[in-house]
Amino acid sequence: MTARFHLFVRAAVWTLAVATAAGATLSRQEADAFRDKILLIAKQGEGEARAPRRTRVTEAELNSWLAYHGKPLTPPGIGDPTITIVGQGKLAGRAVVDLDTVAKKKATGNVLDPWSFIGGKVPVTVSGVLHTKDGVARFELESADVSGVPVPKTLLQELLSYYSRTPEHPQGIRLDDTFELPANIKGIEVGQGQAVVVQ
Repeated sequence: MTARFHLFVRAAVWTLAVATAAGATLSRQEADAFRDKILLIAKQGEGEARAPRRTRVTEAELNSWLAYHGKPLTPPGIGDPTITIVGQGKLAGRAVVDLDTVAKKKATGNVLDPWSFIGGKVPVTVSGVLHTKDGVARFELESADVSGVPVPKTLLQELLSYYSRTPEHPQGIRLDDTFELPANIKGIEVGQGQAVVVQ
């Protein structure tokens, strides 16, 4: 797969990383099913489609893939990501984030600097709505918290920027940015417990 497709997967893991997948059972079989669907989506994106192609992925498949195959694409310092596909475009997720490294780089020493007060491995939760149309996507943040304490968007942006940096994108990912969907994906329909990738 291309580096751009890998960046999309990494961005999706981070921007969607939030809330627990209640009741979902993780399995290698579900993980392999999701991996196969990613490969199918990538292959289908190589040619011109005569009719829309729809590939359904489930919350259980996605979370199993994150547990069994997603670790190489998850930045160091991010652990146990899970995603809840709420429905009507809404996604939620949770990840355990190591804040020590970020806090050391960001803290100014000022008494009012929030980076002076945080550290350790803590659960970070995020929820929002994924908007997709004509091959372009945007994640609209609704809420974020660290260890159950609501945090401002600016703090979440700093975490996202830090953990999503790559040689191709040294500034990392911006929450508000739109991004092109890879593999000739036209849109993603987010339903309850599942999403449909339309190519």
